Amino acid sequence: MKPLFSGLNFFFLYILSHGAAANKLIHDTCKESALKDPNLSYEFCVNSLESAPHSHWTNLHELGMASIKLIRNNATDTRIYTKELLKNEELDQFVKVCLADCFDLYSDAIPTLKQAAKDYNSKHYVDANIKVGSIMDASSTCEDGFEEKEGVVSPLKKRNNDVFQLSAIALSIIKMLQ
Repeated sequence: MKPLFSGLNFFFLYILSHGAAANKLIHDTCKESALKDPNLSYEFCVNSLESAPHSHWTNLHELGMASIKLIRNNATDTRIYTKELLKNEELDQFVKVCLADCFDLYSDAIPTLKQAAKDYNSKHYVDANIKVGSIMDASSTCEDGFEEKEGVVSPLKKRNNDVFQLSAIALSIIKMLQ
């Protein structure tokens, strides 16, 4: 007679149950976060956290760390992209100045995010909150620079919005843990 559950079947059930738990954690966290913050899109939150590497977290603390890593990856990519844009000799001078400001803001953001992750891991949530909040402000400051001249469209609009929303996710999770 064959056993009802072989080791392989048990393994697949275990993986599925952890995947379902992580999925529920993501959806519940994003639902609560979006309800409390009108600037945060539920869909953006779910899509971002589900796309993160190792997206099978078992608790809110792990999910929060993943959200900080997402901000760091996005800020790093935005910095690199901005540096490439600055090489374009044909850019309007005003846009170049704005991009240079954004490059500086994102350059400062990366070590700030490293320290935010350390603070978060040490459960120094107030310190992590301040640092992640400063990253949210940096993305807004970058975007606001382009709006100072009528008719200028920010080449970083989507990237700045992504950093802003990712920061909102992390801040919401930090608040839940405090």
